[in-house]
Amino acid sequence: MYLTGEKKQELFAKHGKSAQDTGSAEGQIALFTLRINHLTEHLKQNKKDHSTRRALIKLVGKRRSLLDYLIKKDIERYRAIIKELNLRK
Repeated sequence: MYLTGEKKQELFAKHGKSAQDTGSAEGQIALFTLRINHLTEHLKQNKKDHSTRRALIKLVGKRRSLLDYLIKKDIERYRAIIKELNLRK
């Protein structure tokens, strides 16, 4: 499995306030980004998997709404998470 409990805790510890802070916007964005990257690789190999494509589109929308929330709430946190995750080219 690509996403173990230890990997999640490490992800939240790095991007959230602590390992137990799973609800912060930064932690959720980092988790969604990891899942989006995994699904993107899956779809490169399985082009006709439309249910996975739909799930990917929904995840991208959720991440976008969290990023929009961060822009309104605190622009510095938004800029920091964009830089850490390399979301902009």
